[in-house]
Amino acid sequence: MRNVRAFWHWQWRQLMGGLAPADAEGRYRRPEGAFTALPPLPEDAGRPGRYGLIVGRSCPWAHRAWLVWTLRGLEPSLRLLFVEPDPEAGRWRFPEPFLGCASLADLYRRAGGNRQARATVPLLVDLDTGAIPLNESARVIELLNRWPAADDAPNLAPAAALDGIQSWRDRFQGSVNDGVYRCGFARSQMAYAEALAELFQALEAADEALAEAERQGRSWLCPTAGPSLADVVLFPTLIRWEMVYEPLFGCRQRPLWQLEALWRWRRRVFNLPGVAATCCAESWRRDYFGALFPLHPSGLIPGGPDLATLVNSGTPTPP
Repeated sequence: MRNVRAFWHWQWRQLMGGLAPADAEGRYRRPEGAFTALPPLPEDAGRPGRYGLIVGRSCPWAHRAWLVWTLRGLEPSLRLLFVEPDPEAGRWRFPEPFLGCASLADLYRRAGGNRQARATVPLLVDLDTGAIPLNESARVIELLNRWPAADDAPNLAPAAALDGIQSWRDRFQGSVNDGVYRCGFARSQMAYAEALAELFQALEAADEALAEAERQGRSWLCPTAGPSLADVVLFPTLIRWEMVYEPLFGCRQRPLWQLEALWRWRRRVFNLPGVAATCCAESWRRDYFGALFPLHPSGLIPGGPDLATLVNSGTPTPP
């Protein structure tokens, strides 16, 4: 039994090495992407049919771009396109050939991307030329917040609140958005414990900030009339919590419902017009549990609660 266990542990480490690179102490390190420099807003950005936004339903990084597209009503000027995961090939593929490409990797190569770089979503694409202006989610949402829209479209990064918005974004990016992956892909107990502690410190800080906002009659992380980019980057992680990150990535220090202000905030975001349609729980379960073999070797896709019922329930009363 000892030899069998040692063999499977060695094999798990090999598989994890291909899935999620780590440093010498076992801390997950997200690889660098391509097409990451923030370009100027294209002069013809408002021209219908010129640009597209490519997203995957299960990807939380793409979800944040999809949310900005939804909240600002960008459908008239920016075409939304979907890719689907191909777990056997480890890539995103188009449901039908797109600009002569079968996969996102093909589109990357066509646009001159580094062959060694991962082909990821979200991605802005010039539908006339196939060029990729931008592929880094944090920059994509900034560009989409400036994209031509209706006069009443919300500004998700108003100048008066910009410092606070950026402070939360910076914290969430490393501690929460990437933090759940640092838990799930940790290669050592130390790396896991470190990531878990940092994750919940950030969530507890957000919960305290939201509780204070509610006492002041406000609804969002920053003193803005509506949600800001700070809310946008936190939501995709928290809406997947019970479906993916808690059971599969081991994010179990305490249940989310115990952070009561954060729980109410998640409900408020989910019930904004159009947001529920961006939340695809079946895709999340299928693509995480079915594709991440080193974390879930059986490939069995578990059932889960109805998302709308879960999100809209009141915070449970402790026994």
